[in-house]
Amino acid sequence: MSKLIENDDAKCRLDKWLWAARFFKTRSLATAAIETGKVHVDGDRVKPAKEVHIAQIIHIRTRDFEIEVSVIGLSNIRRGAPEAALLYTETQVSITKRENAKVTGEGEHAIRDRGAGRPTKRQQRDIKKFTGGVN
Repeated sequence: MSKLIENDDAKCRLDKWLWAARFFKTRSLATAAIETGKVHVDGDRVKPAKEVHIAQIIHIRTRDFEIEVSVIGLSNIRRGAPEAALLYTETQVSITKRENAKVTGEGEHAIRDRGAGRPTKRQQRDIKKFTGGVN
């Protein structure tokens, strides 16, 4: 944690901060998410070079998760997950929203078991064989 930047006059770009906080695997993925409007700072759509300041609220939406965090530390260096978790705290609204989504299964609308829905190619052959259909 010695390289953690904690003073307010330090500069940190949004794309670098998202990468250092381990929300995205690469800076280019973080930049793409910002440019496509999946990241908002204090409710506003921003550019990748936007400076991040302590106490700002960042809303991040990806295919896998939706989270809102408050910035409590700045870093331009990507470190391990335990140190990256020290850069932010999740807001209470975000925590309750995620818990409600788990209970209701909100994010699982596109997931289906194998074999449910359309028959596989093997199942289609079996059906044709059973019904006497033409191959």
